[in-house]
Amino acid sequence: MDLKIKLEQLQQKVSGLKDQISTEEATKNAFVMPFIQILGYDIFNPTEVVPEHVCDIGTKKGEKVDYVIKNNDEPIFIIECKHWKESADAHNSQLHRYYHVSKTRFGVLTNGIIYNFYTDLEKPNIMDEKPFFTINIEDLKDSSIKILESFTKKDYNLESILDSAEALKYIKAIRKEFEKEIETPSDEIVKLLVSRFFEKPITANRMISFKEYTKKALTTSINESISFRLKSALNINEQIEKQDDDVKSAQPIDENNESKIVTTEEELEGFQIVKAIMRERIPATRIAYRDTLSYFGILLDDNNRKPLCRLHFNTANKYIETFHNGKDAGEKVLLSDLDDIYKFREELHKTLENY
Repeated sequence: MDLKIKLEQLQQKVSGLKDQISTEEATKNAFVMPFIQILGYDIFNPTEVVPEHVCDIGTKKGEKVDYVIKNNDEPIFIIECKHWKESADAHNSQLHRYYHVSKTRFGVLTNGIIYNFYTDLEKPNIMDEKPFFTINIEDLKDSSIKILESFTKKDYNLESILDSAEALKYIKAIRKEFEKEIETPSDEIVKLLVSRFFEKPITANRMISFKEYTKKALTTSINESISFRLKSALNINEQIEKQDDDVKSAQPIDENNESKIVTTEEELEGFQIVKAIMRERIPATRIAYRDTLSYFGILLDDNNRKPLCRLHFNTANKYIETFHNGKDAGEKVLLSDLDDIYKFREELHKTLENY
């Protein structure tokens, strides 16, 4: 199962459980330990995951960081945890102290939902004030998941992470400054842009006007760019939908076809069984069904070109049609009862892998 699917499953868990998590310790057990496990580290192996690791600081004895993660017996990052309701930025001074006495290059501060990754780009062995990378479990982005792969046990590479850490840090900072300029243009950015076409002195009154003009110009430019991209995406989707229509199973042309389709309780129950099986790999929201006169189709992402299986329940005998062989034509197998669908877990998972 790839990293994205595992993180999406954790996302569902966080969403469903967080209101019942009342302590920091519960946050660790319910959210942080599964996250560490998703990265490929054995949370039950003290040579890989060391809880409550002692980080004595000068005269302060008995200071402990929540977790030290090791790879080949070398500490690679430390994790300090807080309750999920606390800000993931509020205690970086504590992590800063632990980082100084540890032998790792990365520190992670988390509330079980937001994970801030720090390193020492500014001064050796002194943790930077701001993280170079942040991932939010409740707002997963493909770009963030890709970066997180570098911290997994199987793909961990110190040099690779350090090479990209500086770029990540400063790109994030530049983006933040750019967003501030869009919202409230500074005198400097206004003068920079306006001086390229306006030769007169910029008075205080003109500066007020030009700030407003600059804000509108930047906002309009961004909105038009987004609109263009959306239109392009919609055109692509329309082409795909046309292709989907072409590959649908042929049915007699009958304007009353739709009214003849009856979705039975057995079909819905079969759908729930397939949904339960597929939720082991993907979020439930990606599993859909479409009922036709010929069969009850269960689809990935509601896409006719991605059938997971079909249920043929409209005759005396009931069949399931699977597509694990990767071909357009499915394979129909007789079912003695609905529970037989559970026997096709492996075939259904294999079909998912084909997409």
